[in-house]
Amino acid sequence: MILGIIPARLKSKRLPNKPLQIIDGIPLLVHVLKRSLMSKKLDKLIVCTDSMKVVELVKKYNLDAYMTSRNIKNGTDRISLFLKKNKKRFKNLKLVVDIQCDEIFLNPKYLDKAINFHLKNIKKYDVVIPHTLTSEKNNNNYVKIISNQINDILYLTRADAPHPFRSKKKPFKRHQDFVTFRPDFIKKFKDLKNRNLEEYEGIELLRVIENGFKIGTIEFKNDSFSINTKKDIIRSLLLIQKDRLRKFY
Repeated sequence: MILGIIPARLKSKRLPNKPLQIIDGIPLLVHVLKRSLMSKKLDKLIVCTDSMKVVELVKKYNLDAYMTSRNIKNGTDRISLFLKKNKKRFKNLKLVVDIQCDEIFLNPKYLDKAINFHLKNIKKYDVVIPHTLTSEKNNNNYVKIISNQINDILYLTRADAPHPFRSKKKPFKRHQDFVTFRPDFIKKFKDLKNRNLEEYEGIELLRVIENGFKIGTIEFKNDSFSINTKKDIIRSLLLIQKDRLRKFY
């Protein structure tokens, strides 16, 4: 089974109640749900949340939502702890896909490509983080990827990196907001030691690198963006009018 999980919490510091923000007539989370369901690779899609409001919303669309602790700081830990506690419920997992609840323009085609890439490299990578190229500067809401020539991720940062000190400026590799995990790895992620870089950058997936595990990446050409601020909502209202997938839901 390839399991998609959308972690959704209401206590976002930058944009409270983010999953429930109404955009083009429906909650942000519903946009992500509808687009995720267009995937041809996902066998099941669920939501893990800290709010009964989210549970009730998801159930209106005949999907499964599960309550998790309000004390969990990030989505990856939320998924890890949930799967660890529900081993019997979700058996024979081939891959787990963490889909961020703020990815309003999620493209299911790229979701499927990332799944295929990780399945082909399942022995090599514990985690796969897709990326797109961007020239946008000074936006620490987006995580940038530094990788080598064979698609291994070396570092993740909110800074504009790598810095073009002795060469011409090149686009940054921006972390796309879905991540694929090997099932055995995501179940133990919560138990990995949280080290200095994760706290410093505010990026929980640095825990993977700091503990010696491997992350791969694959490049996509779409320019999706996540909703992190009220300005992003305004921007999305303009872009969604031209979005090709919106007419299908």
